[in-house]
Amino acid sequence: MAAAGGLHTYQLRLHAEYGPVVRFQLPGVEWAVSVADPVLLEATARLDERPDPLFAFLDPLCEAGNIQVMPAAEHAPWRRLLLSVLAGRPSHERHFARFTALTTELADRWAERAERAERADREPVELQKDLTALSLRMICGYALGGEVADPDGVIAAFEEVLTEHLGRLYETPGSDAQEGRAERAVQALAHLRATVDQVVTAHRATDRTGDTDRAGTDRTGTARIDKSDLIGALVAAGERPARIRDTVMMTMLAAHHTTGVAVSWTLYLLGRHPEVAERVADELDRVLGDRAAPDYADLRRLTYLEMTLKEAMRLYPPGPYGARETVEPLRLGDHLIPAGATIFYPIWAVHMNPDYWPQPEKFLPERFAPDEVARRPRLAHIPFGFGPRSCEGAGLAMVEAELVLAVLLKRFRFRPAPGHQVTPIERFVLWAADDIRMNVSRRRPG
Repeated sequence: MAAAGGLHTYQLRLHAEYGPVVRFQLPGVEWAVSVADPVLLEATARLDERPDPLFAFLDPLCEAGNIQVMPAAEHAPWRRLLLSVLAGRPSHERHFARFTALTTELADRWAERAERAERADREPVELQKDLTALSLRMICGYALGGEVADPDGVIAAFEEVLTEHLGRLYETPGSDAQEGRAERAVQALAHLRATVDQVVTAHRATDRTGDTDRAGTDRTGTARIDKSDLIGALVAAGERPARIRDTVMMTMLAAHHTTGVAVSWTLYLLGRHPEVAERVADELDRVLGDRAAPDYADLRRLTYLEMTLKEAMRLYPPGPYGARETVEPLRLGDHLIPAGATIFYPIWAVHMNPDYWPQPEKFLPERFAPDEVARRPRLAHIPFGFGPRSCEGAGLAMVEAELVLAVLLKRFRFRPAPGHQVTPIERFVLWAADDIRMNVSRRRPG
């Protein structure tokens, strides 16, 4: 795996050489099986257990038990609760204006940089750095609401915690870098938990005092908590404080890097394919006219932009693989998989399967035209996973990503920075080793 550049690229090689179902060696796992055929994956679609060892690095973040690997019986109602918030249009619309404002702030900073570049040497932007910071600001506001006094402090603390705990996956235990971060991460985690507790307390006070500005009232005139708000829904459901803290932390973790890197890879591909970028820009001009940003309803009309984003997530899926655990023997085609096996979903390999994606290395948004989608198995494209452990925030992530792309592509053109090498690596998400540096110039419609 090390020689291949990581598990994500190792799986590509495995399936290219051995076919759609491959058993491979993985330290600490007796049976590891990778499945890259979307038809065979259907047999695994009901698996609702995750292998504990692969998610153990998240244990220190969770006070109520690692919610990423909670038993299926406990996971199902928790998932339904999250979907009621994260997948709902009211929740998306409620936060859309704030998301737009945050994106516009970033676009304004890039516009100043582009203006300087026109007068002097080019100053490339680092897409991953700026866009993951933007996506963290979005999810911080989404998960914690508007009650946080110091959002920048929360973001900095979360980055500290994330760097420490994800760093353990990719560094030698006991390294100087790891030891130096540990104490700061403990303090940052305490700050995050205290911040969430304050927001939870504010929600409960709303329920008691009748503050209708945010919560509204029911028919009896009693204040009620807005269940389109993440913490509000968890409080209303009677979740205990530790579970609420864990849920907020995991929501921020899942949403932080994924949306930012999805947009980054999309802009990278558009910079390399100006003809596709031009078609996206034409659609934006047609739908938005002179407006700099879309309304929520406009997203449904930006069909080619959506196709472009989906094709980018096929070529560079934010999460390059997932894993489940069998609780009983499972048949996959001609193969019988025993209970207790770890089934890997090699998302990148599934997306590059030439049986379902002709010329899979090419960037062709037209693959996601409705008639083309109808010809493929439903699990041929799984950037957010599938089944009972798929990403609850998939709908929210698509809204965020399409909004950010619309704002940025309405104002700018992107071109790769000369001499900069972009190398995909796995760092919990499909990251670029030395960021994605692009030259940004102002777009002049017409």
